[in-house]
Amino acid sequence: MGDHKEQPLRVGAAVRRRRRALELTLAVVAERSGLSVPFLSQVENERARPSRPSLERIADALRTTAVDLLAAADPACSVDVLRADDEAVPPGQARVRPLVRGHHQLHAMEFIGDHDEGREFQHRNDELMYVVEGAVEIEAEGRAHRLGRGDTLYLSGGVRHRWRATVPDTRVVVVAVADHIEAVEDRSRRR
Repeated sequence: MGDHKEQPLRVGAAVRRRRRALELTLAVVAERSGLSVPFLSQVENERARPSRPSLERIADALRTTAVDLLAAADPACSVDVLRADDEAVPPGQARVRPLVRGHHQLHAMEFIGDHDEGREFQHRNDELMYVVEGAVEIEAEGRAHRLGRGDTLYLSGGVRHRWRATVPDTRVVVVAVADHIEAVEDRSRRR
């Protein structure tokens, strides 16, 4: 009952909705992302599924995040069980697995393997990183933080950061308040 039927995410529809909401043409998104118009058209029409780096480039071109596009690709459920993949990830192969489906107030992703260390992130709201296995180095506010198995790092909204796995087959869980949520400061705590 709480399990979604195993259906592929329809990320193309989410990409199209976002592009149209911004009143952009495929040509503009292609120019901004460095991807071809035919490929973007295939993505929007669910005839091609973008790789993680391609989806991040599309998200950047649409001034959003890959996480938000994936969330918008799947309807939200009030109770949902996501099963772990049965397939093993070959050593050295990177992948991202959403831990929450749908458009919710909270996003959670599991990063397995290497990560694009050159990519800088800045999210509107708070984020927590938890190292399940391996080790990472996170650069935030001009400081490098080394985290190992079981360590966490909390980032307030707006903090620019980048991170990379420093050990093969590292697994990191990232939990964040969704960008569409307007975080409200608790003024009673400031007294």
